[in-house]
Parts: sequence; C-alpha cells; structure tokens
Amino acid sequence: MAGHRIAHATLKGPSVMKELVIGFALGLAAGGLWKMHHWNEQRKVRSFYDMLEKGEISVIAAEE
Repeated sequence: MAGHRIAHATLKGPSVMKELVIGFALGLAAGGLWKMHHWNEQRKVRSFYDMLEKGEISVIAAEE
C-alpha cells in the first residue's frame, strides 16, 4: 500500500493565446448578432416608409 500514488491534476496558469482566441470568437459572435438585429430594424423602417409613400398605410387614424 505504501507504493500507490494517486494522480492529481496539476493546476497551470491561464493560457494567453487561448483566452485571446475565445475572446475574439465571442466578440465576433456578439457583434454579428448585434449587426443582424440592426439590419432587421433597418429593413422594417425602410418597408414602413415605402408603404407610407405608396399610400398603402397611413399614420392618421381613420374616423368611423
């Protein structure tokens, strides 16, 4: 029993390159989602003004 060893995980410091790559990937993903959100909002606004110009919709409430 005296000769048995238990394998323990050795703790290492942070890997700078790994941290940079993970941060870069997360930043690109978040930026892409934010940009897609803005493109979607821009498309909605553009279609609203196109419909308003064509007379398909009105911003004045119709009287009944």
